[in-house]
Amino acid sequence: MGTGFHGGSDTQQKPRFQAALSAAASTKRSVRVNQGYQRSNHFIATQGPKQEMIYDFWRMVWQENCFSIVMITKLVEVGRMKCCKYWPDDSEMYGDIKITLLKTETLAEYTVRTFVMERRGYPAKHEVCQFHFTSWPEHGVPYHATGLLAFLRRVKASTPADAGPVVVHCSMGAGRTGCYIVLDVMLDMAECEGVVDIYNCVKTLCSRRINMIQTEEQYVFIHDAILEACLCGETAIPVNEYALTYTEMLKVDSQSNTSQLREEFQTLNSVTPHLDVEECSVSLMPRNREKNRSMDVLPPDRALAFLVAGEGEGGDYINAALTDSFLRPAAFVLNQSNSAWPCLQYWPEPGLQQFGPMTVELLSRTADDDVIIRLFRVQNIMRLQEGQLVVRHFQFLRWSPYRDVPDSKKAFISLLAQVHNWQLECGEGRTIVHCLNGGGRSGTFCACTMILEMIRHHSVVDAFFAAKTLRNSKPNMVETMEQYRFCYELALEYLDCLEVR
Repeated sequence: MGTGFHGGSDTQQKPRFQAALSAAASTKRSVRVNQGYQRSNHFIATQGPKQEMIYDFWRMVWQENCFSIVMITKLVEVGRMKCCKYWPDDSEMYGDIKITLLKTETLAEYTVRTFVMERRGYPAKHEVCQFHFTSWPEHGVPYHATGLLAFLRRVKASTPADAGPVVVHCSMGAGRTGCYIVLDVMLDMAECEGVVDIYNCVKTLCSRRINMIQTEEQYVFIHDAILEACLCGETAIPVNEYALTYTEMLKVDSQSNTSQLREEFQTLNSVTPHLDVEECSVSLMPRNREKNRSMDVLPPDRALAFLVAGEGEGGDYINAALTDSFLRPAAFVLNQSNSAWPCLQYWPEPGLQQFGPMTVELLSRTADDDVIIRLFRVQNIMRLQEGQLVVRHFQFLRWSPYRDVPDSKKAFISLLAQVHNWQLECGEGRTIVHCLNGGGRSGTFCACTMILEMIRHHSVVDAFFAAKTLRNSKPNMVETMEQYRFCYELALEYLDCLEVR
């Protein structure tokens, strides 16, 4: 057995499940071929390739006619190399195999890379997709399963029925790899039989490769993930089916006296995590309590946007949470208003104003009936070496004080477009979003932003996924049924606008 593939003796596969590479070389691959649900040899579980084993890894992919590679680790975690970079940024030869990167698609929680494989002496080319899940935390398991479930569905939908086994790896080829395989198999079982058998699935998997589920935490996470998947179901709607599907969702059932849309919102409420006091320990520190407008709306420690505080700059706490968009991790900073309603003016108009060591200068102002747009130059006079920051401030005017939703969908779409265009122009900066409590209105803005990203990049609408993702960081996002319905209706309005164009 070639020891180059082994990360440790506790993750070796059982001998009868080992499979040799073709006679092109004498080494064997230290991988396990696992059975999927009603599909034999559907997975190949392996550890992340080491530098000296990259060629054997690609030979395995070629030999087994694999289309999908699932990677569930970063290259470096906690300062340690977890997996070598076994793919090129452009094109590279590994022995007699040439790998060429065709395209890369980066989303908030995962990246998809498409390669073409060519091998000396073979006329055919072979396309391979690597699905790289990048949001598994360095310790433990994900805080929620929403992103991993979406990732798993993407892999399943993208893998051709006649393709070879799905290659799954993390660092050691156990733990995360086992979690992924169990989830895939059990979700298929749930769909086909209406039941799941997690215990026996894990037992069978561990009989074929030792320690495939390594911790109780992973075992519990599998249960939580399957529960979320079964409760929520598939909520993505292709744009070409959207208008008809949404019409059906609005129909009120005569027996239950409710609609599919309302039931979906009730499901969203039931699966929204409720934060424990321990999860908001920073917000509840005595020195930070007075900085919270409401003790009912606190950001969890894991999502906090900490301030970098120097001498004379105050503390490091602000009641603000980082949340993902559809395309980018931590794209939004969701902040509470700085006072009771109405919001205090926190910017100079006109001229320049100093707030502690921060200077804010108004550079320009434009206005119409829908929005006021201001351009500011911001600088820290105690850190002049950091330079200046140009910030565009969008103040939306078409949201009446006591309404849950904006007065005009067209005006709101225009606001979203202007913010999107500014983001494209200025690069990778985050977007600060605030309303009174950093929840309902801010959540509606962020959810609608995510939905338009989905439409532009994937031609789907998934309002449930958008709201659930936001609520995983702040449970009060998209607070009301009216706001949730507005997200659906804004998608419909946006698609109508695209058709007119």
